[in-house]
Amino acid sequence: MEASSRRLRSGDRLRRPQEFRRLSAAGRRRSGPNFVVLSAARERDEGGQGCRLGLTVSRKVGGAVVRNRVKRRVREWFRNTRGSIGEGIDFVVIARAGAAGLAYRALTDELDGLVRRADDRRG
Repeated sequence: MEASSRRLRSGDRLRRPQEFRRLSAAGRRRSGPNFVVLSAARERDEGGQGCRLGLTVSRKVGGAVVRNRVKRRVREWFRNTRGSIGEGIDFVVIARAGAAGLAYRALTDELDGLVRRADDRRG
């Protein structure tokens, strides 16, 4: 797959506060030791086909360099797995303090497990 086709466009990201609030209020919550994943089906009027990602990484995780590294790794995980996640689903990934010390493989394993649990119980 070409790098440009894997790039996250602005439509692939949750950016507006109301989008985050919607998932917080109505989304399914799955927790792990280092991440919390909120997921919800997109409402019809929001358009778009693929799944979208929102990130929350607070200063509890670390300084700016550490927080940006965690965000880059989560975005990379999302780019690599969004094709197998499903259509029309929004996700918010909330990093906990332990996320900073994770190796990339451990990060992907935990997020894959949380997303799989959210997907299994969508009903």
